[in-house]
Amino acid sequence: MNSEHPQPANRWLRLMRLDKPIGTYLLLWPTLWGLWFAGEGAPSAENLMIFISGVVSMRAAGCVINDYADRNVDGLVERTKRRPLPAGEIEPYQALILFILLLSVSLGLVLMTNQLTIMLSIGGLVLAFCYPFLKRITHLPQLGLGAAWAWAVPMTFAAERGQLPAGLWLIFAAVILWTLAFDTYYGMVDREDDLKIGIKSAAILFGRYDLAIIALLQLLSLALLFVAGLQFGRGWVYTAGLLVAGGYFVRQNLQAQSRNREAYFSAFLNNNRVGQVIFIGLSADYFFQL
Repeated sequence: MNSEHPQPANRWLRLMRLDKPIGTYLLLWPTLWGLWFAGEGAPSAENLMIFISGVVSMRAAGCVINDYADRNVDGLVERTKRRPLPAGEIEPYQALILFILLLSVSLGLVLMTNQLTIMLSIGGLVLAFCYPFLKRITHLPQLGLGAAWAWAVPMTFAAERGQLPAGLWLIFAAVILWTLAFDTYYGMVDREDDLKIGIKSAAILFGRYDLAIIALLQLLSLALLFVAGLQFGRGWVYTAGLLVAGGYFVRQNLQAQSRNREAYFSAFLNNNRVGQVIFIGLSADYFFQL
C-alpha cells in the first residue's frame, strides 16, 4: 500500500497533497467529461485552462481543510500520523491561511467565466468546506465528497453553454455514485483504525456487504452515464469506453476479495484508469462523430 513514509522535504506540498496526484486525477476526469459533453467535443481553450487550474487549486484546498478538520485524529491512524499537521510541522492557523489563499486562487479563476458559473461556485465552496466535517455526523460522508466532485459538471455546462440542460444531472448523479464507490475502497483501508477512534464512513456502514454495494454503485454509475450518452447523442465508441470501465470495476472487485489493505488501496487507485478510459471513449466519439 502507498505509504506516507518516506516523505518529500516540503511540508506544504504534502499538506496540499501535490506529491500524491491521484486525487487531482479523480477530480479531473469528471470535470473533463462535463467540459466535453457541454462543449460537444470542443470546449473552449479558455474554459479548459480555467477548469484544469481550478481542479488543482480546489483539490489542494480540499486536502488542506480535510487535514485541518482531522488534525486531532490523523495522529491516531497509521497511514496519516506523519502528515504535517499531526506531526507538528505546520500550525493549524497556517493551514487555514493556506486554505483561504487557495480559495482566492479558485475565485480568481471562476471570475474569468460568466455570472451563472460564479453563482454555482458558491455551492461548490460550501460542499468543499463541509465535507471533512461530515464524518463526525454521518456514515456517508462520501456523499458529500461525491457532490463536491460532481459539482464541476453543472459548472462546466454553465461556463460552456450559459445554461443547465436536464441531461447534465444524469452525469452529476453518476459522478456521485462513482465517488461513493471508490472512496469506500479508500475508507476500507482505514476501517480498523476508524472503528477504534469513532470516525464514521461508508466502509463501516456497509460492513460485510461492502463489495456487493460497491459493485451495485458502480453498475448504477455506468447505467446513468449510458443514459446521459443517449441524451447527448453519443455513439458506440463512447459506449465501448463505458464497457472497458466496467471491466476495470470487475477487476477491482476481484482484487478486493483478498480482504487486505493493499488490495483495497490498489482498487481505489485503479479508478484513475476508469475515469481516463471513459474520457477517451467520450472524446473519441465526438472526434469521429460515431
